[in-house]
Amino acid sequence: MHLIFFFIVVIGSIQATNGDQSLTSWNLFKRIHQKNYINAREEQYRLSVFKNNVDMINRHNFEADLGLHSYTLKINQFGDMTHKEFVQTMLGGLKVSSKKHSSEKFTPPSNVDIPAAVDWRKKGAVTTVIENQGQCGSCWAFTATGALEGQHAIKTGNLVHLSAQNLMDCSQSFGNYGCNGGLMDYAFEYIKENGGIDTADSYPYEAVEGSCRFKKDT
Repeated sequence: MHLIFFFIVVIGSIQATNGDQSLTSWNLFKRIHQKNYINAREEQYRLSVFKNNVDMINRHNFEADLGLHSYTLKINQFGDMTHKEFVQTMLGGLKVSSKKHSSEKFTPPSNVDIPAAVDWRKKGAVTTVIENQGQCGSCWAFTATGALEGQHAIKTGNLVHLSAQNLMDCSQSFGNYGCNGGLMDYAFEYIKENGGIDTADSYPYEAVEGSCRFKKDT
């Protein structure tokens, strides 16, 4: 009887310790990422999501230590979101247009030795490998600016960081929806018709859609 009681006490102590660690991690997470919730019910739900994500990450990293994965994971500012919420928020709900564009078939030259892969980071054609878009579905804007930055650097030798915010604020009439999604095609059409795009320094990223402030001379 005493042994059974001792076992129960030990298990209870372990669970209490794990619970304390979870709350400590949760409070640290909220402070670092400045998280505020509308009420206690919402915070309790976000805490449960956070715990599930931590458990998933710990399980993945344990498997990575065993050689089952080639990468590890860690909690970031999206740790209180489910996968479904993250996809809906970050990728937006924009459907691909059925509009057909005129195009020409590319035939690679036969007399040129083409490498199997090229790392453009090593050739100075990439500004930032990972952009932090915040809780905004603006990946389309960063994809468009990244493609143009690389092409401009390859052609001119000058790497310039272009403004994703410019695209978010100014290309609605071309079919984009700011934080609610967009397409590279529409972004390129806007830039072509607009006669250019601002630099990121002159038109910095804000992670929210605002009024168009494009200035052609910047």
